[in-house]
Amino acid sequence: MSGAASTHVVVIGAGIVGVSTAIWLRRAGIDVTVVDRVEPGTSASTSYGNAGVLAACSVAPVTAPGMIAKSPKMLLDPEFPLFLRWSYLPKLTPWLLKYLSHANDKDTRRISDSLAPILYDSPSQHEALAKGTEAKEWLVNSDYSFVYPSREAFEADRYTWMLRRTAGFEPELLEGPAVQEFEPNLSPDMKLLAVMHDHGYVRDPGKYILALSQEAKKLGAKFVQAEVKDFVLTDGRVSKVVTSGEDLDCTQVVLATGVWSGGLAKKLGLAVPLESERGYHIVFRSAENGPETPMMITTGKFVATPMKAGLRCAGIVEFGGLEASASKAPLEFLRRKVAQTFPKLTFEKEESWLGHRPAPSDSLPLIGEIGASGVFAGFGHHHIGLTAGPKTGRILAGLISGDRQNIDLSAYNPQRF
Repeated sequence: MSGAASTHVVVIGAGIVGVSTAIWLRRAGIDVTVVDRVEPGTSASTSYGNAGVLAACSVAPVTAPGMIAKSPKMLLDPEFPLFLRWSYLPKLTPWLLKYLSHANDKDTRRISDSLAPILYDSPSQHEALAKGTEAKEWLVNSDYSFVYPSREAFEADRYTWMLRRTAGFEPELLEGPAVQEFEPNLSPDMKLLAVMHDHGYVRDPGKYILALSQEAKKLGAKFVQAEVKDFVLTDGRVSKVVTSGEDLDCTQVVLATGVWSGGLAKKLGLAVPLESERGYHIVFRSAENGPETPMMITTGKFVATPMKAGLRCAGIVEFGGLEASASKAPLEFLRRKVAQTFPKLTFEKEESWLGHRPAPSDSLPLIGEIGASGVFAGFGHHHIGLTAGPKTGRILAGLISGDRQNIDLSAYNPQRF
């Protein structure tokens, strides 16, 4: 590869992976242009809408053993946070069959073991990325708790906790009066907390991404607002990115535009079984009597995080593709579960949001070069985009600059499909 002075990388996508990659590339002295169809940190950006938790312990994929048998009941149960636009089912089915094929013990353990290396040190990776920047003010070190109505409900999750323990995460269990002593605003119906120490969260993911993008600009990265249309390859290697504006000459490309990366990957001959897992959140503005630290509410499979604007409650899984508008049922479900969990919660108003998680059929992100094309994948992070974004960006920058990270990337091979 040519030296850094003659290297110009185009990063497609200004979310957490894209801006992280840009910062680490600039710190290595490499020229960078970041291109996205929207401004960084805005509500139209996927990295804007998430629970904000640096969830280092989130090594358990959704596709656990027994999921196939449980799926019909999950879809029909109004008290379970899984929703489907039934009209989308024919298009979803090929991906869904691949996805469910991993719902067995062997694959689940393999996926979990592969997620751990890009997650376990998430708080320190965010600290390293944001150190000395204005983004640092948005990071908070904190506990991350899993809230259960009973010891029996916790024990029913024993398989998931086995995966977390295997990855080195052991919870502190609080029961009975200790639960409300830890968090007085929790409903008395919640009788067990599994508390994970040494985690963290972001007080405003949108402003965090914006601050990181501003740092990348200070370091010399150029930002272009345009839609990427295609690539030009010369002798099998990328040489130009075709956009809705000016075309961008380059020596390498980083493809980090979430679920929209699948369509661009096809232009390189790479077919990725990638689906949009629609995620919702509600921000309860100026909330009082909510939690002091982030909490995963297991009865509703959502996370409640205290942010600068108020309490953000995020989660829910809906399959409905990229085109359909927001559904009412997931938001109604979220409101109901929030009221049950935090009965004393008060707030001025609420703001709802819908975004698209990029979900590969095997629950593992794509990280690495696509063949010898000079195009590097950095997408498909499912539920762990914010958590794993800085480390993914650091890995990608290292692959390009020659500063390799001490991590086996074979599990994330973009061509594994």
